[in-house]
Amino acid sequence: MKITKFVLFTVAIAALSTNAFAQLPTTKVLTMDVAETIAQAAMAKCRADGYKVTVLVVDSLNTPKALMRDDGATAATAEVAKMKATATMLYNRPSGPPAPLPPGQVAPPLPIAGTINAQGGVPIKVGESTIGAVAVSGAPGGDKDAACANAGLAKAADKLK
Repeated sequence: MKITKFVLFTVAIAALSTNAFAQLPTTKVLTMDVAETIAQAAMAKCRADGYKVTVLVVDSLNTPKALMRDDGATAATAEVAKMKATATMLYNRPSGPPAPLPPGQVAPPLPIAGTINAQGGVPIKVGESTIGAVAVSGAPGGDKDAACANAGLAKAADKLK
């Protein structure tokens, strides 16, 4: 009788333990290899288009994982890329105005220090989870920066599943 109770008790504990572990979330992280792939592909796209840029890839904590400043890119591009990455991570969307502005209208500044309201920062997602951002600065227009960032993400798309 005692053995039967012990076995039932053990099975019950095991079942509860399995349920408890099944409820823990799994987290995807941005690896160094994927960050480098994104940065290199974004840089390659901008170089092919004739732009001297800085590419910054950050993880989910907005901490740099990869930073590349092309020969001839100004020092300011590194700071602007950081502000674009920060805006992307804070708002969990591409940097820049949330909707297309009418021609000639300037985007209003973001109210949070350390961000910029300019295109070129793009979230890195696995499903619906944001695991980082890629930000590009230095092309003649935020739309061109964003195109380079998106080229970097496209290159790593198979690894972001």
